[in-house]
Amino acid sequence: MEKTKIWMMNFMPTYFEKKQLVTPGEMLAEGDYLPGENTYVEENKIYAQRIGLVDVDNKKINMVALRAFYVPKVGDIVIGTITEIGFNGWTVNIKSPYNALLRASDVLNRSFKPQNDELATVLTSGDLIVAKIASYDRLHDPQLTVGEPGLGKITRGQILYVVPTKIPRVIGRKGSMISMIKQETNCQIVLGLNGIILVTGQSPADEDIAITAIRKIEQESHTSGLTDRITQLLKENRVNKEEFKNE
Repeated sequence: MEKTKIWMMNFMPTYFEKKQLVTPGEMLAEGDYLPGENTYVEENKIYAQRIGLVDVDNKKINMVALRAFYVPKVGDIVIGTITEIGFNGWTVNIKSPYNALLRASDVLNRSFKPQNDELATVLTSGDLIVAKIASYDRLHDPQLTVGEPGLGKITRGQILYVVPTKIPRVIGRKGSMISMIKQETNCQIVLGLNGIILVTGQSPADEDIAITAIRKIEQESHTSGLTDRITQLLKENRVNKEEFKNE
């Protein structure tokens, strides 16, 4: 369907039809409009941040994100897989349309010397890493960094994948949901904003409980009373665990 320009009564243009499917970077409107969820503003123009369905409600451009890929943003924590070893670093799959790059100098914390440094002994294809988006724009692939505490190669734990748009629901208001899961399961949980989650517990059983809770959040994120149901789920698992210990 050909894109049409719709002029509102005040002659401020939008560039979509009602509930039209749009892609990241696509211009949606310009002029005196307000950016809603999953949109961003550049030079008084509103663009789509994710793939989804767009609509306008009283000058506010809203977009409902679909089950889509991850669009990188500087400062995001992501979990990725090493896919290729290059001359001076690694290519990383971060479940995005764009491959991310991790420089050898960032990992080695010094100048990289190709004749002395064998990159495959540091990170190789298939390795998982926790990293931060250090830089990204629409002209260049994302650059990663692992030069902060908590970042680097993953050596233990379980990985699960969720739709990236569900991550805020897993986090909860002011971090309440994820904090409760961590406390009740004694697990360390790293939430990659690209929809990849690392769960590391004292035992596989603890990890499984945390994963069950996260899966429930993903499946029921659109329903009310979810926090109460997750609380009950974790409580029941804690009771079952204590009863098992006492047998």
